[in-house]
Amino acid sequence: MMSLPKLVIFDCDGVLVDTENLANRRLADWLSAAGYPASFEYCRKNFSGRAMVSVQKEVEATGVSLGADFVDRWNAGLPDLFAHGVEAIPYVREFIEAVHAAGLATCVASSARVSKMHITLGQTGLLPLFEQALFSSTMVSRGKPFPDLFLHASSTMGFAPAECIVIEDSVAGTLAGIAAGMRVFS
Repeated sequence: MMSLPKLVIFDCDGVLVDTENLANRRLADWLSAAGYPASFEYCRKNFSGRAMVSVQKEVEATGVSLGADFVDRWNAGLPDLFAHGVEAIPYVREFIEAVHAAGLATCVASSARVSKMHITLGQTGLLPLFEQALFSSTMVSRGKPFPDLFLHASSTMGFAPAECIVIEDSVAGTLAGIAAGMRVFS
């Protein structure tokens, strides 16, 4: 019999906030302009939930150069990109509040940088629910689909993997949660 969960680990983009459409449209434009033909749908299917450094490595492995400053340019453009278009996923605030009311701890574990989470969660009013519990793939040596990020988050929060539930929307995140030995809802 499974034990009751004590920690719910949320992915950020696509689970808490709707940023993926904006980001994938911009990514498709940038990649196409660099000579790597990519549609919105292609980016959504292949790059959602992944850190930009891994996207850059994959694209550049085909011989297309995105420039040494690609990730820095991407991150610098995020505040402008998300300035007026980020919304919370419908009913997610009520769900988080119900999780808290049930006595469960929560945190966010995302491929995104903490600074980006501050922007998107801040604009949607969700940041106060997680402010002291934001974990980024920049904090570990391997991001999703490896389990490192979820294991780091659960350990830092003081919970064993078997006590955790992961809520994800990407293949990479789902694989990471399973590899961490956590129950995953995707």
